[in-house]
Amino acid sequence: MDVTETTFERNVIERSHEVPVVVDFWADWCGPCKLLAPVLEGAVAARDGAVALAKVDVDTNQGLANRFSVRGIPAVKAFRNGNVISEFVGVQSPASVARFLDELTGPSQAERLLEELETEGELPEVVEAARAGDHERALELLLESIDASAGDRERRDRLRDVMVALFKELGQEHPLSLRYRRRLASTLY
Repeated sequence: MDVTETTFERNVIERSHEVPVVVDFWADWCGPCKLLAPVLEGAVAARDGAVALAKVDVDTNQGLANRFSVRGIPAVKAFRNGNVISEFVGVQSPASVARFLDELTGPSQAERLLEELETEGELPEVVEAARAGDHERALELLLESIDASAGDRERRDRLRDVMVALFKELGQEHPLSLRYRRRLASTLY
């Protein structure tokens, strides 16, 4: 579907709470965009509704291009829960596009790591907070656990990985990601 500055919130941001939405930022004059489009459209169609595709013409929607820091096209950004969670720029092979989409349709890295913690009975309050959507509490508890594990490098690395996965889930520019990324760095270093 073609998306404009007027329809972007509804068709991408809101919809991404239901299903991952991949946005193809393109322009009619862009040769590489014309090469990528059929690959992207075919790969999305093959996933039978598990991913939605939106197309944004950067020439007629410059505000969106600026808002999402599009500096080169084709630029593809994947949205989940209202945030950009993955992206690439330029023409990609069909296999690369398929991998990109497959990462969106399966459990996220954060979901996999939280599942591991739950299975192992480790940090149940972190798992509970994250699953309840209380990301701030989950991040705070993880940070405390990292700080308390100063002598156990393997555990610290594992907990850091969970935090980084939560940052990605929230979106790299989310206020919690920004604040806790700084706190994580100062705790680790």
